Amino acid sequence: MPVSLLWAVDVYGRVYSLSTAGQQWEHCRDALMEFKRVTAAQQCCWGIACDNNIYLNVHASDLSIRYQEETYENQRWNPVDGFSDRLLPSDRWQWSDITGLQHQPLDSFRLPSGSWEWEGDWFIDENFEGEPTEKGGWTYSIDFPATYTKDKKWNSCVRRRRWLRYRRYKATDTWAKIPSQQSTLPDPFSDISCGGWELSEEPRGRLSLWAVSLQGKVWFREGIHHHNPEGSLWEEVSLPGEVVQISCGPGDLVWAVLWEGQLIVREGIGRDCPKGSSWVVVDSPSPDVGAIHVAVGMNVVWALTKDNKVWFRRGVNSHNPCGSGWINMVGEMLMISVGLNDQVWGIGCEDRAVYFRQGVTSSELSGKTWRVINVPRDGERSHSSASASSLQSAGCYFCGEVRGQSVASDVESDTEKGSTDGATGLVASDYPESLDAPADQTSDGPKPLIPKVTSDSFISELVSDRDSAKTAPSVLPEEDDVPGDGEVTAPSSGAALPQSQSGGPHDPQWSNVDLEEAQILQVQTGLVPESSDTCSLSSVATYTLAMEDQYGADEHPLWAWVSGGGCSVDTHSQLHWFNCSMNSSSLVQSVQSMSLSVSPAQTAAWRKQILEQLSERSKREMDNFRHYEQAIEQSVWVKKGCMQWWRDWKPHKWIDVQFALEQFTGPEGNKDGILFIYYNFCEEKKYLHAFINEITILVPVLNEAKHTFAVYTPERTKQRWPIRLAAATEQEMHDWLALLSVSCCDSRKIQGPPSKQAVWSITCKGDIFVSEPSPALEAMPYPTPCDQMFWRQVGGHLRVVECNSVGVVWGIGYDHTAWVYSGGYGGGFFQGLASSTDNIYTHTDVKSVYIYENQRWNPVTGYTSRGLPTDRYMWSDASGLHERTKTNTKPPSPQWTWVSDWAIDYGVSGGTDREGWQYAADFPASYHGYKTMKDFVRRRRWARKCKLTTTGPWQEIPPISLSDVTILPCATQSSSGVDVVPLWAISNKGDVLCRLGVTALTPAGTSWLHVGTDQPFKSISIGAASQVWAIAKDGSAFYRGSVSPQSPAGDSWYHIPSPAKQKLKQVSVGRTSVYAVDENGNLWYRQGVAPSYPQGSSWEHISNNVRKVSVGPLDQVWIIADKVQGSHGLSCGTVCHRLAVQPLTPKGQSWDYGIGGGWDHVTVRGNSMEPPRFRLPVLSQSVLQVKDVAVNGNAT
Repeated sequence: MPVSLLWAVDVYGRVYSLSTAGQQWEHCRDALMEFKRVTAAQQCCWGIACDNNIYLNVHASDLSIRYQEETYENQRWNPVDGFSDRLLPSDRWQWSDITGLQHQPLDSFRLPSGSWEWEGDWFIDENFEGEPTEKGGWTYSIDFPATYTKDKKWNSCVRRRRWLRYRRYKATDTWAKIPSQQSTLPDPFSDISCGGWELSEEPRGRLSLWAVSLQGKVWFREGIHHHNPEGSLWEEVSLPGEVVQISCGPGDLVWAVLWEGQLIVREGIGRDCPKGSSWVVVDSPSPDVGAIHVAVGMNVVWALTKDNKVWFRRGVNSHNPCGSGWINMVGEMLMISVGLNDQVWGIGCEDRAVYFRQGVTSSELSGKTWRVINVPRDGERSHSSASASSLQSAGCYFCGEVRGQSVASDVESDTEKGSTDGATGLVASDYPESLDAPADQTSDGPKPLIPKVTSDSFISELVSDRDSAKTAPSVLPEEDDVPGDGEVTAPSSGAALPQSQSGGPHDPQWSNVDLEEAQILQVQTGLVPESSDTCSLSSVATYTLAMEDQYGADEHPLWAWVSGGGCSVDTHSQLHWFNCSMNSSSLVQSVQSMSLSVSPAQTAAWRKQILEQLSERSKREMDNFRHYEQAIEQSVWVKKGCMQWWRDWKPHKWIDVQFALEQFTGPEGNKDGILFIYYNFCEEKKYLHAFINEITILVPVLNEAKHTFAVYTPERTKQRWPIRLAAATEQEMHDWLALLSVSCCDSRKIQGPPSKQAVWSITCKGDIFVSEPSPALEAMPYPTPCDQMFWRQVGGHLRVVECNSVGVVWGIGYDHTAWVYSGGYGGGFFQGLASSTDNIYTHTDVKSVYIYENQRWNPVTGYTSRGLPTDRYMWSDASGLHERTKTNTKPPSPQWTWVSDWAIDYGVSGGTDREGWQYAADFPASYHGYKTMKDFVRRRRWARKCKLTTTGPWQEIPPISLSDVTILPCATQSSSGVDVVPLWAISNKGDVLCRLGVTALTPAGTSWLHVGTDQPFKSISIGAASQVWAIAKDGSAFYRGSVSPQSPAGDSWYHIPSPAKQKLKQVSVGRTSVYAVDENGNLWYRQGVAPSYPQGSSWEHISNNVRKVSVGPLDQVWIIADKVQGSHGLSCGTVCHRLAVQPLTPKGQSWDYGIGGGWDHVTVRGNSMEPPRFRLPVLSQSVLQVKDVAVNGNAT
């Protein structure tokens, strides 16, 4: 999982964040004022400060936030001046938007706020629909508005060109005040909540921000997305009553709490209406006690009542946002927050600690138990045993048992005497639940009011203007010391404090936000409260507000608010938040101190000495057995089982067979085996066999009904007809695959991780395979046929993989997550010796399953689900040949689990209408996103996400999602391993990135460098001499100039014209060759590429039916081909190798067909082995003359 943050605010208004990979609260020190509360998303955090303004903290990223401003310059032709700025009165503005209705001169553009800055000046866009325009960027048309072309014609009477300018958001990792574009500001805000990022992927990074004002009004922030993180304006939302608190989930759930204690639910929230349409009232969980707080997630709702009881709402989902009923949960909380994956955090009522709800899964959304988060704060001294024991006494867990109220705390503490000498500082300590009351104090005496951080915390703001003398006494009356294990000594304000504890001249003067009631009470009484109901909150409020650390060394922080909206935690997350014991921390400190006393030189000397002693001992013991003959085990063992086999002859069907693997060890220790399949044919027993050393690959096959895998040999690879077997269970299939894979590797003497020269490939199912190439693979004239290559599986699940010859391997999952190869082998279903014990990590991937809802129009009822008898299924797959309903559609395999519900997919090629429908004249046809008079059928696509969790030698590289990656194919291996390897990538939104710090020792690199583009890209490749080629989403090609080790990002993009009437989709660059694939499956070769002219001159067609291409460091050409002829039909997704690729013939001559079908990706960019050179025998001149005479003689 990528690293994410949990945000919290303590009772002094200081903001902290806790990383999912961290072990301490990090203080957000750039906040120059106190905050009341915060609400977080993955990319940002919003907060309400003590000045009642909204502030935004956008997390810094290697991919900067850039917004493209554009305006159009329009001109009309006249006989006198030609094209000029003189337009007709009915024409559009000279400077306008794309529609021509809005006047937009260059000097009218302003920065939205001080958080933005211009990247440069205005410039002309000289690219039009993937083609370069004439100099000046003009496009021509007959009139406004009409269809524009880049070529000037005789009837071109008007022209226009686009001007561009970029602005960048610069206020990252700091709290920036949100400006108001309104003349009248809304009421001061008391609550805020963000969410809604799951409603739609467009516009990118869209968020919904809801706020509650002091007068109980609700406001919605419009226009928040990635390119405008601040939003545009506030809009008031009508209400059935006055609201005190609101919560917004990642999806379409929005709940709020009314003053009367009831709850309201927002209905009608959707992709096109993020504000919703109406409110529905829901009664409080308890009829006698009203609700004060609510928190919602994707499919859950949690609430708190005024007695601090926790309630869970069952039956909540997108179709029923109101749910069905309340369930009372164990525990008492002051507030609660729901984060990603519906995980829950809360602040305890008694100890003000942050709690995490453990056991929350998709099947058990309510979780199992509360567990306290006990980690130190940034710069804090280590907790003592007193704080740990006090946490335990306050209740580290809320379990199912019922506990009575504790009579006394395990650790007691009291205030320390302190002299102030007229200073204004206050001294206090953390009080336990109950202390021994003085004799003159009765139990019926007045009890101090404990302020609670609830939705009415703005009350403290109403009294925030009181005289400071009334809220802060100058001297606290002294009391006698009460010694104890948890004794706390708080320094007086007159004492000298270290710089880390005392506020410096630049430290902000903290003012009280929510604790004024407690301070006023202490001033009135003149004493520190000591009644049995006094909690740590009321006492901590008396600390000096100018101190850097208001807590004592033995006290845990007191939290006022927590937000987990941007914190990603699931059942596989390894958290280090629960180190409650002091013994473990002291043990770590002692180990660290002991390790620091040993120098690296001593460690190296000890290691060398131990190795020498072990080698001498082994040599001494082996000398005594040299006269014995070496013992060689010669054995045969057989493993049998029952399976089903897809028989080779027609009619093809599954038949029951006996499956046996016979493996034997030869006299020289060589292992080999035979695979037998026994079946009955015409009441006669027959068998099919395959030698283990002839098997080239064992691959799982995607089959919803059976657990299937295929066995390939060179002969069956040529026929495109493998041996297909089906096991009874998935575990049995994995056991057989692991056993057969180990046997194949043993017979070929292959073990350990893949070499740096390996060829990597990926199936359409996402399985990863690797093959060790032989030196003769590219030899001429007799290369090794690629159908004889042996492929073995590597754990993990990817969509794209790229490598180079120094061992740097990157992969991209279906969810666009980037992964780097860790150097291990095995993983997945491989266990024991078939997998390495280290460098194996948890690997997750998420992809969407699609089904289509089809409808036909009829004159009576319009579009309905009643089709013609010849129509496709009304719920089908993309082809329409197979029925797929929401109920019977399963995940791809049992390894996958659903992680979302079915939702309409609006990102379909061709566009959709507001409801997701695409229209066409008939099934199947070309679909478009609008209805015409000739459209009699329509369809819309539904998507549901599923997740796979496995293991493999891959480490995740957060946080930017990628769609493509390329690594420089090094022709010579680096011996030092510290040479920087150029690596380029494209984000899933089309941004071009350059990875810095990538070496053979640190393949993950250090950071991203954003490379500016004028449009989104979809493919990129880097070749020898740092040749960077890329394909834009409109199908045009670009070359990056001046890329070098000194300038890794280059300086500018050069537009390369695409082949005529073709749109490119993928490019691959080798040593001197550049190949590209267009959207119609054509393979193109770029002619004329030379060091002096790297852009080349023209495109030459090589082949068709190509899905992807990979060009190696020696200009090897490998592709994934479709429609390859086999013995039983055409095969799609076949690995093919281009033969006879030489410096004089870089285009090659023919194709050699390898493994397939069902493959989706291959890369040979790591194979830099020079092929052996064969020298043909040279015939003498006399022999040639004799043959020439003989031929001539025969001719006569």
